[in-house]
Amino acid sequence: MTDSKSKETHKAVSIAEFFERNRHLLGFDNPTKALLTSVKEAVDNSLDACEAAKVLPEIKISLIDLGEDKFKMIVEDNGPGISKKHLTKSFGKLLYGSKFQSIGGKQGRGQQGIGISAVILYGQLTTGKPAKIISKTKDDDKARLYILHIDVKKNEPDIIESTGIEWDREHGIKVEVDMQAKYIEHRQSVIEYIKATAIVNPHAKIVYVAPSGEKLEFPRVTDKLPKPSKQIKPHPYGVELGILKRMIDGTKARSVKSFLMKEFDKIGSTSANDIIKIANNTLDVDAQINGKFLPKLLKPEQIERLLKGMQEAKIMKPSMDCLSPIGSELLKKSLDSEYSIDFSYAITRSPSVYRGNPFQIEIAIGYGGDLDPEGSVKMVRFANKVPLLYQEGACAITKAIKKMSWKSYGLSQSSGNMPTGAAIVLVHMASVWVPFTSEGKEAIANYPEIIKETKLALQECGRSLYRYVARRQRAEIEAKKREKFKAYSGEVARSVANLITDESFKLSTEDLEKKAKKIHEQLLKIAESMYMSEIELSKVEEAETEKEEAEELKKLEKAEKKIDKEEKEGAEEIAEEKELEAERKEEKAEFKEDEE
Repeated sequence: MTDSKSKETHKAVSIAEFFERNRHLLGFDNPTKALLTSVKEAVDNSLDACEAAKVLPEIKISLIDLGEDKFKMIVEDNGPGISKKHLTKSFGKLLYGSKFQSIGGKQGRGQQGIGISAVILYGQLTTGKPAKIISKTKDDDKARLYILHIDVKKNEPDIIESTGIEWDREHGIKVEVDMQAKYIEHRQSVIEYIKATAIVNPHAKIVYVAPSGEKLEFPRVTDKLPKPSKQIKPHPYGVELGILKRMIDGTKARSVKSFLMKEFDKIGSTSANDIIKIANNTLDVDAQINGKFLPKLLKPEQIERLLKGMQEAKIMKPSMDCLSPIGSELLKKSLDSEYSIDFSYAITRSPSVYRGNPFQIEIAIGYGGDLDPEGSVKMVRFANKVPLLYQEGACAITKAIKKMSWKSYGLSQSSGNMPTGAAIVLVHMASVWVPFTSEGKEAIANYPEIIKETKLALQECGRSLYRYVARRQRAEIEAKKREKFKAYSGEVARSVANLITDESFKLSTEDLEKKAKKIHEQLLKIAESMYMSEIELSKVEEAETEKEEAEELKKLEKAEKKIDKEEKEGAEEIAEEKELEAERKEEKAEFKEDEE
């Protein structure tokens, strides 16, 4: 009886059916956010596809108002297209794609293979209409039109129509999805997302057609594609027990030592020996791990100790060529092109690591211009070149900004709040695996390493901002003094003319004014030389900065010489130890011969 009831009440649910019921997990909380999420997922796919094919992206986004809170989203790109074999599943099956990496990997916009198929799922759920996809690869004579649904029960594409058509593009993808949505223009809107995307993807040309028909173009700032990220193996510090067991089950390595060296990043022969040694420190003699053991024969307790050895051994930081940062120069250039500002500064920090995952923080700061001097500082967050527009309060980036003491850098701030002033702060995190707080990928988790790196970058930008603000304030004070001096200079000139002229009372007013005019001109020249302009202050500051940098360089050179000396002494000590060891071996060999 119990078995019968169990069969009636328990059933497997497909991933598509799960997300259909829990669409809020993917960013489809409401019609406004759903439209933004849909555009974001489609644009992310286009940018990734173009970069993978080494094509400068050209993306067109169109939103058409269908009435009754329904919109048609059309996103078209010049990417390589997708072959017939993979296209229907890429768009009609959730958790299908080339981006998912449980361990290791490289920097990329997507991480799960859910995005664009979730958009199609949301569209069919809210309008009942199928999606239209046009794809053409370079080898195709004709483009191919697919009209499809997602079979929610099976999580498989349900193809309604597939036919060849003429298309004026040499290669690319065009996606059309009807959906229930609401279009608004504010901070968390489609236009804000596109503007932010253009900043962190300076190599892309983006055209946006709003529901009103207004066309906006965001031209590319550079014709150079970003540095491609490379795939890396997992780093031992970022591996957990379950993953390690799975890796052992799937490895082709014939020994534990070769398994460690072949399957992980930055483990060489010495590191592998250290890991095994640490693991054996807490194992009984009869359970000791031999580096020549077949990995698949390791027992659960041995695998646990092996993991402990991996986490405690001294291993180099992961390879960093898996990252593809924007670069401070391009980030600054993009910020200047999108916003009307008086000052900008950008920095790209050296790569760092959290839980064995490489990451890099980049920050750009802008000040003045058309920015609101009374409101909160405008903050724009990015992860792997994708804008983060929601869950601002839950993000590590926000936490790092609020923790800063912005008063020291020329901005107003109440304790624990966002600073206020005519400034904008852009923060970009590039990583192999961004620790998002949810599947919607809207906020970065509060890892101490991420907050620390963000704060260090903010401090450097803050110092540069303070120098500019202080210079500007000083220039304003100097300008006011200059104007006051000029305002009284005419009266002073006349008084001086009277004082220096003998029997000035005999002179006519006209003659006295002529003398006063010459003195007045001299006073005006003095005013210009006595009070410096902002440009002159900037030159003085640059000279001081150059002097400071020269001093820092001398200190670095001195420190490097000291390190070289220590290394040389260390090398000499090692050489002496080797000589002594060789002598001991010779003595042992001679003693052995004598005994024989």
